[in-house]
Amino acid sequence: MLESWRYFWNNPGRRRVMLMAYLFIAPVVLYVFVTSFIPMFTSLYLSFTRYNALSAAKWIGLANYRDILLRDTLFWRALRNTVQYSLEVLPVNIALSLGLAILINRKLRGITLFRTLYYLPVVTSAIAVSMIWMWLYERNLGLINLLLDQFGIGPVDWLGKPGLALHSIAAMRVWKGIGWNMVIYLAGLQGIPQYLYEAAMLDGASTWQQFRKITWPMLKPVTYYVITMGLISTLQAFTELYAMSRGTGGPLDSTTTIGFLIYQQAFQYYEMGKASAIAFILFVAIFALSLINVKFFQSRVEGGV
Repeated sequence: MLESWRYFWNNPGRRRVMLMAYLFIAPVVLYVFVTSFIPMFTSLYLSFTRYNALSAAKWIGLANYRDILLRDTLFWRALRNTVQYSLEVLPVNIALSLGLAILINRKLRGITLFRTLYYLPVVTSAIAVSMIWMWLYERNLGLINLLLDQFGIGPVDWLGKPGLALHSIAAMRVWKGIGWNMVIYLAGLQGIPQYLYEAAMLDGASTWQQFRKITWPMLKPVTYYVITMGLISTLQAFTELYAMSRGTGGPLDSTTTIGFLIYQQAFQYYEMGKASAIAFILFVAIFALSLINVKFFQSRVEGGV
């Protein structure tokens, strides 16, 4: 690498090109440094302090982490809710988005309109979507309860019962996120060589056999990306949980996730140090799960499964 650097630097023409390249990427590097790295390292420092944003930070070492992991029961409740939320959203989202991608991966008249309609929830504001679903879930006048009433069921307090609230929000999140993964899977499907399916049909393979032996194995890199990004997104979920619980994380903390707990500690209780510590615990968890995901998919690909 050092020899390559000397080669470029000792050649005036190449040196000029290299300097221009660095000049062009400098604004982006500066932006990332200012908006990401500085806040990240500041938050890491604050996680070892007692800080309420009104007075100077006081260094307390690992006290925040010990308090969170050993004494904070709400943290473990939030962690359980977060894992449950992720496990409810991610598998259903992947299955439905893959199914939709297969359905719209056809050269039919007007198919572009359906692709657009399925993708619309993705570009709609999360707050706007949350407000709409809160109306759908409304106990007395909500559309879902009005429909259930026709069958003699209800009314159901979808967002007011501790046992139902998180499931109800997860259903909304699935609906909102299907379009994004659908587009990713659609791109993956269109990258599969058509001759593989033609050869399979000549061998008498059924539609299910074609999916199991060709489509699904060829989509493994796409699935790896979808799972990784889905894990990161759902484990950090906040907006819809805040909006649909009306900023309380209730009922009875049933919709309090790690993302919501960080907000609560930082901006309701002004425990910035503790909030930063929770954020880094979440970071370590996401990083570890991402590594496990990488190892799992590598072993599956190398094993030919």
